[in-house]
Amino acid sequence: MIIAIDGPSGAGKSTLGRMIARELSLLYIDTGAMYRAAALAVIGSGVSTVDQQAVAEVVTRADINLEGDPDSLQVMLDGRDVSQDIRTEEVSHSASVISTIPEVRRTLVQRQRKLGERAGGVVLDGRDIGTIVFPQADVKFFLTAAPEERAHRRYDEDRLKERNATLEETLADINKRDRRDSTRGDSPLAIAEDAIVIDSTEFSIEEVFEQMLKAIRERK
Repeated sequence: MIIAIDGPSGAGKSTLGRMIARELSLLYIDTGAMYRAAALAVIGSGVSTVDQQAVAEVVTRADINLEGDPDSLQVMLDGRDVSQDIRTEEVSHSASVISTIPEVRRTLVQRQRKLGERAGGVVLDGRDIGTIVFPQADVKFFLTAAPEERAHRRYDEDRLKERNATLEETLADINKRDRRDSTRGDSPLAIAEDAIVIDSTEFSIEEVFEQMLKAIRERK
């Protein structure tokens, strides 16, 4: 079974993806972490994110892999565990920039497909899973929430990690990412025609989880 979870930044995709994978004993693929690892490789190479060809070459050479179960997922870059290194603001910003480069997306989409096809079942979350990466997915979700609610969630996460961004800055960043993701020419953020859309603005993570499980069991 292939379960695709798409949606904008801060919609709860990663949290719910891990919960679903854990509940159904499926492989969990955090595609956002793969883009962050690619960004870390670019930063480490000293290449400017403005130089799209050079960025694409760095990403093509980088060995990016995911290991472990949903609760202890390790992000590997050239054989090194970078699970913590990819969670900085610098990496987050660079990942958002390089994800708009068509060749970078094509490279990582190929790797995501290989990871998914290797497993007996998989849960993937990202921006284009149900539309581009696995358009034949058995179940597709599109998670969303009001920008203000997503900003609050991200702001609360950042405070736990002792980051100093204000709520206003976090909301501005959310809106900027939404525009970039939905207007890019290659694999834009979009709702697949057969996706189940869930607006989680008024729901808790647990309530959304139950909605998703019910939909999966009905499809099965």
